[in-house]
Amino acid sequence: MTISQDLLAKFKPRFLDSGTSAPPDSVLFNYRKFWLLSILLRAAVSLIPMSILLIFSYTMENEAIRNENRLHTVRVTSNARRAVAFFLEERLDALRFLTKEMKFETLKDSAELAEILRNLKIGFGGFVDLGLINSAGVQISYAGPFDLEGKIYGDQNWYIKGIKAGSFVSDVFRGYRGLPHMIIALRMSLEKGDSYILRATLDMKKLAKMLSSLEISEKSDAFLCNHEGLLQTPSRYYGNPLERIELPIPAYSPHSGVLETRDKARNRILLGYAYIENSPYILMLVKRSAEIMKGWHSIRKQINWFFAASVIVILLLVFGISTVMVNKIYDADLTRLKAMERLESSSRLISVGRLAAGVAHEINNPLAIIGENAGLIKDLFTLKKEYQGDPRLMQIIDDVLESVERCGEITKQLLGFARHFEPEITPIQIRQVLREVLSFLGKEASYRNITIDLDIPDDLPVVYSDHGKLQQIFLNLINNAFQAMKDGGRLVISAREREKGSVSVSVTDNGCGISEEDQKTIFEPFFTTRVSKGGTGLGLSITYGLLRKLKGDISMHSKLGEGTTFTVDLPTNPEAEIRNESPDC
Repeated sequence: MTISQDLLAKFKPRFLDSGTSAPPDSVLFNYRKFWLLSILLRAAVSLIPMSILLIFSYTMENEAIRNENRLHTVRVTSNARRAVAFFLEERLDALRFLTKEMKFETLKDSAELAEILRNLKIGFGGFVDLGLINSAGVQISYAGPFDLEGKIYGDQNWYIKGIKAGSFVSDVFRGYRGLPHMIIALRMSLEKGDSYILRATLDMKKLAKMLSSLEISEKSDAFLCNHEGLLQTPSRYYGNPLERIELPIPAYSPHSGVLETRDKARNRILLGYAYIENSPYILMLVKRSAEIMKGWHSIRKQINWFFAASVIVILLLVFGISTVMVNKIYDADLTRLKAMERLESSSRLISVGRLAAGVAHEINNPLAIIGENAGLIKDLFTLKKEYQGDPRLMQIIDDVLESVERCGEITKQLLGFARHFEPEITPIQIRQVLREVLSFLGKEASYRNITIDLDIPDDLPVVYSDHGKLQQIFLNLINNAFQAMKDGGRLVISAREREKGSVSVSVTDNGCGISEEDQKTIFEPFFTTRVSKGGTGLGLSITYGLLRKLKGDISMHSKLGEGTTFTVDLPTNPEAEIRNESPDC
């Protein structure tokens, strides 16, 4: 044996090879439960504190990182808000300077206005054009790349608000030029009482460049939108100006804020926002949570691998220690059981053997006399011509002889109950065995009007087993079904090939059924639900013992008032080893 095989044998739970958890009346413990409980307790004591610590660490670190990201988002949003507000206010101040320092005639002259625009672009930047609009809403002078002189703006929303408020910053709109743009407007009043609007179009590209230069990650996004959710500057993920964004519009706040939400694709995002004072703009800073937490997820993945490796090592140690400990206890208890079994088996076999011999002697003597007399009568009737032609009388004598032979077989089975037997394994057709068994019970089925349905496929594999013991097994099951059914009942016997080289035979009746409480002890010796009807409680226990001897298995499903199904599994492997347990176990 190699070292690996030696270690495997040492740490293998030997009590699992018995095929059953633990007979409650014979061993000290239910070793399977004891072993599992030992593993569970040791694993729980080791792993639960580790898991709690890991979860606590995850929670605290995750919350710390989230708070840090929120603070960073608020800080960047606040800085960007101040930058945008300063950009707008600086250009409004430039217009205020023009209205105070420049003569009206200078502003009214388009050539002079073009020179002023050139100086504004050099000194401030961010200006596209300038225009002067009179109280009738007519642009009387214009400097810029579009042909807008003489255009009427009296009905424009920005013009009306500019006249009333004195200054105005507009949303992005298309206007006469047909392109998205934003303007700032400032009212100027003359001594005569006339009011004019000095209007400037701002360069949106400069604003967009300003937002793109913020300290944000590669896959984050920063843009301006208005209160209706329409983009004012281009966005990386949500479109171009005047397109609607699929994000919630935060409620107004004088301070920068941040909230966690989801975008249209259901991605978790961190949304920083700030309302720009004296403008219709909201600054939006969008960070995807997956990108924010990417570094933390990488660290957490390494921690998870370390934790998983630790768990595997702990479980292996727990399994090994528990198995070695329980194996030692099991070996000691097995030695005790074997000694007790030898004593009990010897005592039982002696007692049952004497009883069986006495019963067989008492029964076989009368049977021999009956058989001899019945044979003599048959010989006499055969010799006498007047009886030779009476087939009914000859059939009765044959039935007597057949019954005597059958009783003889029963006495042999009684002797074999306490005696060890080796099954005689031969290839068997299940259909043939079941037909033979049903022939024994055909008269009772006919008398009680019981319908028997036999569902056996023609291609059912051959079963290698003991013919006589299979007959006894199916006879017990079908006889139990007959006793459970009322007259006019129905019995269904079906067989199917199963996986793992076995054939399954089911015996289903529509009788009274078995309660859940009785199902737990149905296979125990001397347990019966028909005490008043003469039941001994040995039929199913002997059936169970025979099947274990033949390396088969039996299971049951039952429901009160609906019926019972017994399912027998038989091996098809001709080289299957047959168990060496006694059939009366």
